[in-house]
Amino acid sequence: MKKQIPLQSPFSEQLHPDSILAEYPRPTLARDFWINLNGFWEYAITKESHIPLSFDGQILVPFSPETRLSGVERAVLPDDLLWYRRTVSVCRPKDGGHLLLHFGAADQHAEVYINRILAGSHMGGYLPFSIDITDLVQTGDNEILVRVWDKTDTSYHSRGKQVLKPGGMYYTAQSGIWQTVWMEYVPENYIESIHFIPDFDARQIRFKAVSRLSTPFTCHISGEKMAPVQFSGQTNEELCVALDEFYPWSPEDPFLYQVKIQTHTDCVTSYFAMRKCDIQTDSRGIRRFFLNDKPYFQAGVLDQGYWPESLYTAPSDEALIFDILKMKELGFNMLRKHAKIEPERFYYHCDRLGMLVWQDMVNGGSSYKSWFVTYLATVMNWRHWPPFGDGKSHFGLLSRSDSNGRDEFCREVTETVTFLRNHPCIVVWVPFNEGWGQFESAKITEQIKKLDPSRLVDHASGWYDQKAGDIISLHYYFFSLHFKKEAVRALALTEFGGYSHQIRGHCSCSKEYGYKKFKNCDDLTNGYRQLIQNTILPAVKNGIGASIYTQVSDIEEETNGFYTYDRKVLKMHAPVVAKLNAQLKDAVCTQNPK
Repeated sequence: MKKQIPLQSPFSEQLHPDSILAEYPRPTLARDFWINLNGFWEYAITKESHIPLSFDGQILVPFSPETRLSGVERAVLPDDLLWYRRTVSVCRPKDGGHLLLHFGAADQHAEVYINRILAGSHMGGYLPFSIDITDLVQTGDNEILVRVWDKTDTSYHSRGKQVLKPGGMYYTAQSGIWQTVWMEYVPENYIESIHFIPDFDARQIRFKAVSRLSTPFTCHISGEKMAPVQFSGQTNEELCVALDEFYPWSPEDPFLYQVKIQTHTDCVTSYFAMRKCDIQTDSRGIRRFFLNDKPYFQAGVLDQGYWPESLYTAPSDEALIFDILKMKELGFNMLRKHAKIEPERFYYHCDRLGMLVWQDMVNGGSSYKSWFVTYLATVMNWRHWPPFGDGKSHFGLLSRSDSNGRDEFCREVTETVTFLRNHPCIVVWVPFNEGWGQFESAKITEQIKKLDPSRLVDHASGWYDQKAGDIISLHYYFFSLHFKKEAVRALALTEFGGYSHQIRGHCSCSKEYGYKKFKNCDDLTNGYRQLIQNTILPAVKNGIGASIYTQVSDIEEETNGFYTYDRKVLKMHAPVVAKLNAQLKDAVCTQNPK
């Protein structure tokens, strides 16, 4: 693994092994009783497929072995096997109940054994999975054994921006369990999921509670500004509940309805919000983003979610909250979660604090051809040359020749939408970025729209536009900014800027990577001001409806964040950034008076 300069964010300075990420991990379907299995496990890294006779030491779960917080700091290579072992004491469920073992995420392929018997497996490094271990446990001590392998960027599996040889805009690979591991007891016929669909125009909420067998339930909806609503229903049937005097959700007023659903044997809590995000034509005839039927400029930041001491895993819940709140303080109202899926608590905090989210699907495919998906595409975008297709004849150029990889991506698209669709903060799905493993993006867009017709789709962020989805998606780092308005889709500047300033003592690498470099905070702020005032603001007035600056924080060599990698220094002057964001928002509102 590439040698880096140790950095530490304030959020890991006083962590205790007995209370690592101790918050309830699934806020949209919560029960009172659960068992957190974060903490020390035994680990081993081997080449052999059989269970090791001895282990190498302890690892602090859920931090990946490549990270300092794990206590291991060792890379897992594509031909390695990573083993975890822990003994837990449980009571065997009675009266037909179940004991479920949950993993927030394990990168990439995980096999789970209970008392040396295979309980289940999961492929994919970014999505949660659960295993019913009821029949394999006994009252008393039980051994949990997990075997993980990770091909990183040597296969077609989804990997985001992880590479074995990091540098520039690609980062250190991480492996294994990287989100909370936990257990919960549930009754025989438990509520497996809840699906909320806000119908803003009809002033109602549609929802369905799902269980194995249909069963009656009562539902209680409450909120600070409303009289409680209570009604009865049947699981596995969609219900419509009128909310005549509902309160809309927005970043400025993130009102959430609290929900309690109770059956004869089970009780869960959840929440939903009433909000509508679509594209409409404004008073000047421009297709723009609307929020709750009003023109609304989305001022966003690219958010990649990396931490110097723990890579993918935020050191604490407070760390997640910090990034969201600090971007709000700078006047931003949207984050583009880039090439990564976060733990559900991130989206919960965006829901309750008021932050829009554009959610990327995690890119995969074989090794990318930079000459095609980066350099040539940049020139084509600038010169307005027509893009290549992304069908069968271009699978090779776009690193999607393997049919198993394409099938796996389609499956993960469905799983991602299903996992996150209850979060009101998410307003746009982004299946592909800059041709990284792109294929049949119009077909993928139809797949997403069928799963979730309530949200917008940016089908190809940056380039290789196939005229699909809801958004004309532009990336602007070099040359000049040109665009053409369309009669249906809205314009969005989905990446721009990337201005770099390296602050000594707050960098994890000696190299500096960015798209324009500045010597100090004053120069960086002035450069950002000129970029917004001279280029972005005129573009917004002429039709750009959302913008996404690169990025929240520095990451390794890439020193183009608002904050340093350790989150200790804000590199621009906050009042200037906030004022410029206000100007961008006002440019849309003043052109479209109420």
